[in-house]
Amino acid sequence: MSEAEELPPGYPREWEADVVLSDGRVAHVRPIRPDDTDAIHAFHEAQSEQSIYLRFFAPIKRLSDKDVHRFTHVDYSDRVALVMYVRDDLVGIGRFDRITPGGSVAEVAFNVSDHHQGRGIGSVLLEHLADIGREGGVTRFVADVLPQNRRMIGVFRDAGFEVSHEFDDGVIAVSFDIEPTEASRAVRMSREHRSEVRSMRAVLHPETVAVVGVSRRPATIGRAFFDDIVAGGFTGRVYPVNNAAEPGTLINGHPSVASVRDIEGGVDLAVVAVVAEEVLGIVEECADAGVKALVVASEGFAETGPEGRALQRQLLIRARHYGMRVLGPTSFGLINNDPQTRLNASIAAAEHLPDFGRLGLFSQSGGLGIALLASARRRGLGLSTFASAGNRIDISGNDLMQYWTDDENTTVVGLYLESMGNPRKFTRIARKLAMTKPVIVVKSGAGQHAIPQGHRVRATQERPETFGQMLRQSGVVRVDNAHQLFDVAQLLLSQPLPCGDRVAVVSNNDALGSLAADAASSRRLRVTHGPVTVSAEALTEQFRDVVEQALADEEVDALIACFIPPIADIDPDVVDAVATAVAGHDKPCVATFLGMRGVTPGAGVPTYPMPEDAVRALTAAVRYAQWRRRDHGERVRPEGVDRPVAARIIEEALSRQPRGVELTTEETGSVLAAYGISVWPVVPVGSDTEAVAAYRKLGGTVVLKATSPMLSHQPGQGWIRTGLRHPKAVGAAYRDLAALLDPVGAEGIALQQMGPSGVTVEVNSAEDPLFGPVVGFGIAGLPIDLLGDEALRFPPLTDVDIAEMVSSIKAAPMLDGYRGAMPVDHAALHDLIARVSVLADDHPELAHVRLNPVMAHPEGIEVLGASIRVAPAPTRADAERRTLLADV
Repeated sequence: MSEAEELPPGYPREWEADVVLSDGRVAHVRPIRPDDTDAIHAFHEAQSEQSIYLRFFAPIKRLSDKDVHRFTHVDYSDRVALVMYVRDDLVGIGRFDRITPGGSVAEVAFNVSDHHQGRGIGSVLLEHLADIGREGGVTRFVADVLPQNRRMIGVFRDAGFEVSHEFDDGVIAVSFDIEPTEASRAVRMSREHRSEVRSMRAVLHPETVAVVGVSRRPATIGRAFFDDIVAGGFTGRVYPVNNAAEPGTLINGHPSVASVRDIEGGVDLAVVAVVAEEVLGIVEECADAGVKALVVASEGFAETGPEGRALQRQLLIRARHYGMRVLGPTSFGLINNDPQTRLNASIAAAEHLPDFGRLGLFSQSGGLGIALLASARRRGLGLSTFASAGNRIDISGNDLMQYWTDDENTTVVGLYLESMGNPRKFTRIARKLAMTKPVIVVKSGAGQHAIPQGHRVRATQERPETFGQMLRQSGVVRVDNAHQLFDVAQLLLSQPLPCGDRVAVVSNNDALGSLAADAASSRRLRVTHGPVTVSAEALTEQFRDVVEQALADEEVDALIACFIPPIADIDPDVVDAVATAVAGHDKPCVATFLGMRGVTPGAGVPTYPMPEDAVRALTAAVRYAQWRRRDHGERVRPEGVDRPVAARIIEEALSRQPRGVELTTEETGSVLAAYGISVWPVVPVGSDTEAVAAYRKLGGTVVLKATSPMLSHQPGQGWIRTGLRHPKAVGAAYRDLAALLDPVGAEGIALQQMGPSGVTVEVNSAEDPLFGPVVGFGIAGLPIDLLGDEALRFPPLTDVDIAEMVSSIKAAPMLDGYRGAMPVDHAALHDLIARVSVLADDHPELAHVRLNPVMAHPEGIEVLGASIRVAPAPTRADAERRTLLADV
């Protein structure tokens, strides 16, 4: 169906997704439509008699028109159906039907083509149906399955849900709650990981490569790609494609072909280097040849303006339709140095390529990527794999990180990023990868001059402080530039991780040793040994001795060695002596030797031109090692959560105001109550008489406060009256506050019982269109409003994340008994933050949630005020569905 054709009423476009199947190929999932009728008939007729019987419990040779009409005409609410296509073939159908209209229980079923079994289609359909069901208030799936239908039973069993079975009258009745569990999440993430790894293996380990656009003239892009593949010693087959040359014409010793279609045996990877206008036609040829992945080096796409963006979109749609992955366009290529592959499908000449090694590199910018390769080679760092994403319409750093997680050839990962297509997915994958392998990220600025227009795939400006916190939470090592990336990489590639932050400093120059020690202390490393200085004329053996003594010190976790020769160049014997001493200990060493930078072949000690560079790299290694060793906690899932209740209130509010609205006090209280958060009642009053009447009803001690939003950023003006214990005091306070509000044109006064003494804090969340939900915590008032003393974290959170969040603010001592006060109840405070984080993660329509004031005290917490604003949900890039479009 073209975009111009009319879609069925209520058709939910947001359910459409491109997914990676278990064999690494791409498929398209979307809601069913009436125009699927012919495809459903063809699908059914191609099924075996056994498959038909297992699905319908009867030998139905042909579906009736009435049945197909019912299948294809759904309301996308009580009756939901999804179809999956690979190219033009319908390969799977999944559906659920609520038992009662608007009910929470639905009967689920799916049917997978006999010709596409074993590709994970049933699992994908079940995951998507569960996601859609939860969003619509369904809590439980049920199904009747014949005992011999082992495949369907296996899909239910392996999904990670707690499935119950009952055998009745020859049928197995299956039922399970569809609320995600730790097991179901683990299953989903594991399946996503395996699928994307397999997909990337097809890109990085092809057996046959075709280069389209290879000229007989050497000084062309296509020819450069082809010559580099040949010169690199690619272990597979490579073909030059030139439709202007006579078939069989030799190009660099290889006979050319006019089209990818002419290559016998099929093609795994095609490098496309033709003018932009010809690319879509080449994609069609590649589809006919069974190509699995494309490297599109061609320019003339989104970087050129609206017409180029439209062409780029068509490239993506067409490649996805044929199940192909795409690197680019404007990609400078990819490299796999694995000796079993030896693929240099890039325009980096052999003299710029690093040797085979353990560093994986990803760069959005092609030109910068080539510079990175040259820098790695100069420093003596070996490369496992490299990819330049260009405009990054499909393959991204997330895909490479999935691959590197399992790649035995890669032990350290470096990413040069210009923009983030899917930060939430990045966080999840990077955190998993960083648990076993260091991830070093260079992130260029987000200003208008920082990223070429063709590379800016999202209009939203990234907030540096938010991005930085996201990386810290993920365990990623962030550096400022490419030089620092390699400074850190050369240490992590050649040395063990430090066991702590205690360092020794040895040198043959007092000033240099002091400089190193000061640099270490300024970065919060503890100098526990030295600086030890030998004389400038000391022999190699003397310097080696002080190095040995430092490394033997049990109070030392790492060594900083600085040596400047009194004359001429560094004596190689000094470098060898340090390397020999270090090799005998399981402690990292960084060294400053005059005029040296990199890793000396055979020595293995990373060297830096100045001590500050060495200390910066060592600090990064120390902080990363600390993050990796610590307890990361368990994901928080508070009890007493009723997601459908909150979803219904939010949906009703948006039906009134589709563009967004502030929830009423009652609605706010109900949404929070659905997540176990109780808000103290607030009574609006419009006169002193009403205030006194409300006081008599509430009793006890009360406060009167101004509620106008225009006063929220004017602290210290006396907008609240506390400690009111008598009707006369309440009436007088109202009149006094009303007189204060009148000149500033503010309206709104409310009465509330006075909370216990304690520390007033704020817990909030905001739905960032790029990063998703961001949860904030701080001491309310001036610490947050004026000083910006607020901790930010990204759900889903663990108990450790929340504890660190509370303790990380500068005003945290106020919560721990500052100046003799009683410490607040941290457990109750942590529980509140956990509930807000889960609320925000569950409902992207919550544009802003603010709990303020919240009184934290020794006996618990009291939420005295709350506000919620809802708005149409931005497209969450990592919604539980495994979509590839999320990376764009």
